[in-house]
Amino acid sequence: MSLWTDVIGTLAATLTTISFVPQAWLTWRTRDVAGISPGMYALFALGVALWLVYGILLRAWPIIVANAITLTLALLILTMRLRYGPRRSAAHDRPSPSGRTGR
Repeated sequence: MSLWTDVIGTLAATLTTISFVPQAWLTWRTRDVAGISPGMYALFALGVALWLVYGILLRAWPIIVANAITLTLALLILTMRLRYGPRRSAAHDRPSPSGRTGR
């Protein structure tokens, strides 16, 4: 690989990885996870894990480092979403006198 290829790869990896820091920090600080989709983050984390394996197979350090950090941040956000997300109460799912559930 040329120097320019490494520079572009490193810059791209740095920017895309850093883009997750504000979301992770905001979620950590506020514990507000209402707008975070667990399905999207689960699929995203799986995709990033596969990119990480791909980088390892290629021995491409920008791909490896960026995806290892991004996977960590995505899993942190997903974990916070699952931990701090809305909980359904048993009363919420109980049928009302009209026969409808609380949904």
